[in-house]
Amino acid sequence: MKAKQLVIAFSFLFLTGCSTSRIVHSWQSPSLPLKKYDKILVVGLLRDTDQALREKMENHLVDDLKGRGYNAISSFKEYGPKSFEGLTEAMVLRRMYESGVDGIITIVMLDKKSEVYYNTDRMLKSPDVLFQRRFWGYYSSVYDRIYEPGYYAELTKYFWESNFYEMEYKELLYSAQTESFDPRSAERLAHEYGKIIVADMAKQGILK
Repeated sequence: MKAKQLVIAFSFLFLTGCSTSRIVHSWQSPSLPLKKYDKILVVGLLRDTDQALREKMENHLVDDLKGRGYNAISSFKEYGPKSFEGLTEAMVLRRMYESGVDGIITIVMLDKKSEVYYNTDRMLKSPDVLFQRRFWGYYSSVYDRIYEPGYYAELTKYFWESNFYEMEYKELLYSAQTESFDPRSAERLAHEYGKIIVADMAKQGILK
């Protein structure tokens, strides 16, 4: 099963031009308000050990919203890494109203998995290994190769969810689940994530 998942993952990367993120599922409310939001707050919900990634994810999504003409702010930048820790719902809502926020979008890391796989490309480039007719020839060739750097590699997969809440009626208007396959850097992950979420929100009619 893992091998099949890895094949699907790499096929996805090839077909999408090396993009590392894709939306698996998205939902929008059937009763969308026809409005342009004055100020959207982006809130990342990640573990304390991932606060640097949280900051990047928020900043990129903020920039992509601004690119569409929206006034957007980062929770990390506006309120610090602890944001609403220790506050009640009433206190948080009061803070939102006082700062003019009328829309909130969350970024949640649901899961992060790492899988080890063997590099089939190295084997395919060595037909002498694949087509050894004698056991010992095959065994000794492969034995030597599995200790070479790069024979085994690791694939990291992130699972995300973003929800958009309208503040006037405190209603969920949009939700999206996303997968990210082995991004080369946190910067690239954040860059791609912001773009696909904002593009999908516009497609679904959330953003005007």
